[in-house]
Amino acid sequence: MPKPTKREKKTIARNRAARHEYFVDETFEAGVELTGTEVKSLRERASQITDAFCLIRGGEVWLHGVHIHPYSNGGVWNVDPDRKRRLLLHRHQIDYLDGKLRTKGMALIPLELYFDEHNRVKLCIGLCRGKKLYDKRDDMARRDTDREIQRALKERSR
Repeated sequence: MPKPTKREKKTIARNRAARHEYFVDETFEAGVELTGTEVKSLRERASQITDAFCLIRGGEVWLHGVHIHPYSNGGVWNVDPDRKRRLLLHRHQIDYLDGKLRTKGMALIPLELYFDEHNRVKLCIGLCRGKKLYDKRDDMARRDTDREIQRALKERSR
């Protein structure tokens, strides 16, 4: 009997700028509380998480700044595309993150929005520290040298 294959996650949106602007110390997977038309809109890959951030208020984690386009066939059931949304995490994770966020310079940044293997919408959030300008320059220089090395190896293999 063949083993069942594990389905890959389907990426909806990725925050590429986050890894450029922040050092990601830890990542967490959180569920997102959505309405039906928002999920249907996400199936059309209609969202943007570039300027998003998370806050902990009243013992709950809230997602701000995510834009989920209104569903094309939603009509009156569409909700505000820029509303804040609650994230679903375990209590011990929320308490841990709350303690870490009290440290100066830490932020909770969404990294990726995707459908998991059970077709549930998940958000990968990162516990991040902000980068200074010289850190960004170091990363760019490292990327350039890696690119040149790969190019040289490719030329050599011919």
